[in-house]
Amino acid sequence: MSATVENLEVADPQSLTDGFHLLIDALKINGVETIYNVPGIPITDLGRYAQAQGLRVLSFRHEQHAGYAAAAAGFLTKKPGICMTVSAPGFLNGLTALAHATTNCWPMILISGSSEREIVDLQRGDYEEMDQLAIARPHAKAAYRILHAEDIGLGVARAIRAALTGRPGGVYLDVPGALLGQVMDAAEGQKSMIKVVDPNPASVPSSEALDRALEVLKSAEKPLIILGKGAAYAQADEQVKELVETLGFPYLPMSMAKGLLPDTHPQCASAARSLVLKESDCVFLIGARLNWLLSHGQGKAWGEKGAKKFVQIDIEPTEMDSNQAISAPLIGDIESTTTALLEKIGGNWQKPSEDWTGAVSSKVQANIERMAPRLKNNNSPMDYPGSLGVLKDLIAENPDVVLVNEGANALDQARSIIDIHKPRKRLDVGTWGIMGIGMGSAIAAAVETGNQVLAVEGDSAFGFCGMEIETVCRYNLPVCIVIMNNNGIYRGDGENWSGGEDPSTTVFVKGSKYELMMQAFGGVGVTANNPDELRQAVKQAFASRKPTLINAIIAEDAGKESGNIGNLNPSSVVAQQRYPQAQKIK
Repeated sequence: MSATVENLEVADPQSLTDGFHLLIDALKINGVETIYNVPGIPITDLGRYAQAQGLRVLSFRHEQHAGYAAAAAGFLTKKPGICMTVSAPGFLNGLTALAHATTNCWPMILISGSSEREIVDLQRGDYEEMDQLAIARPHAKAAYRILHAEDIGLGVARAIRAALTGRPGGVYLDVPGALLGQVMDAAEGQKSMIKVVDPNPASVPSSEALDRALEVLKSAEKPLIILGKGAAYAQADEQVKELVETLGFPYLPMSMAKGLLPDTHPQCASAARSLVLKESDCVFLIGARLNWLLSHGQGKAWGEKGAKKFVQIDIEPTEMDSNQAISAPLIGDIESTTTALLEKIGGNWQKPSEDWTGAVSSKVQANIERMAPRLKNNNSPMDYPGSLGVLKDLIAENPDVVLVNEGANALDQARSIIDIHKPRKRLDVGTWGIMGIGMGSAIAAAVETGNQVLAVEGDSAFGFCGMEIETVCRYNLPVCIVIMNNNGIYRGDGENWSGGEDPSTTVFVKGSKYELMMQAFGGVGVTANNPDELRQAVKQAFASRKPTLINAIIAEDAGKESGNIGNLNPSSVVAQQRYPQAQKIK
């Protein structure tokens, strides 16, 4: 049993271990190599000891961004990303990232120090007293508390298995401060360690389910595949590619599935999204959910109501029929299911007619040609197409670069303009559309992959996470940040409808010199006023691999209200009557 140092009488201190080292041992035995954290009471020494034991421990300026880094690490590696925080306020800061991971179905473990149960439960007013376990449960896939040192191995194993088994997600692990100081026999401590074996075993749909799905797909005249980020997470890249090419269907990649097949692939229908959503008669969802990002599979974007059949691969049975009837559910992991489908198909598959695939290809080509001249302008100040056209070309020349992207217009337009050529080379705001993921995701991408990272940030989005550029500089990471600076949220030309002296609620300080922030921390900070300057600055950043921030000056009137989701902004009938300015933003 565990005890405090004061209560344990032993002749040889070398035969002892404590909660600090047991927790580190439990993580290491399960392959954890990196921890993202913010030091403080009661985990400060935990980070130091972890670093001394060979783990890489990266300290952030804010827990939320350490958490976003851990979530992104989970997506990139298929192993739980680990975030450590202090108690109460620190835990709450990390909780947003934990919920973000759970919503995106990414494995992550948030480990937070906490107050002792006997004080919390009686509400005696301890330092940062909070019932963190109860608060975490609704926002995580699972939540556990460890009270005794001999249970640390078990608690960590439970957390890892919960994060990975079935549909991945975020897990909370509550670590009271006193636990870390508990002492026990070192040999017994090592016996208590658990190495998790096969946490996410293969799950294959039945033969009948596979046959049903293939019959539905064969009957389609205008089929469509939608690839979701679940397909990218699965790392079954070759199987997914072979299945898509064997079927011969046009496909739409959701934003973080871009690159599973190159966006330049002849079957990619991204540039004909409206056509294929509206006209298709059968939709095959691979690791994608019919949530708000796909208008729940209904409405004008999807054409005639009830006209489509859906086939869906998902590890979670309750995902089926969540918004539309699924004619052929395939409950299983993506690698096993796509492999089984390919075996069933063999060499016997009739691809869709040229009438359908040709119409899609013609629409794709027409839209690409129509957009091309806008991507080649050299305006000063820049617009979004001209600036993003430069980044599109540079990513094509450097396909291993990981693109991190957030904002409103900066996100929506980059998503449609910048092609991705390899899997898991794009990280963005995910299912929630949350702001502030940029620097955490960029840091994780650089740490976990070793690749150059390009973070394309709206100036508003950057404001949520900008202080982490000091973290980028401190660890000398190959991150190039491009801030699309149009002096405001959505646009920089908003007006104060009262006529008062305060700026509009959506307007920032004019001419902000974000590049000076990067220079203050020893990084490279430059301004780009036109696409030519932007191209040169990014190329230099890629060549040097130095932390770089480029303040890209965008015209104030570039962009639109809320980007591509302005329809989610409730309109005010009163505003339309009283304020003529309201007409400008709708």
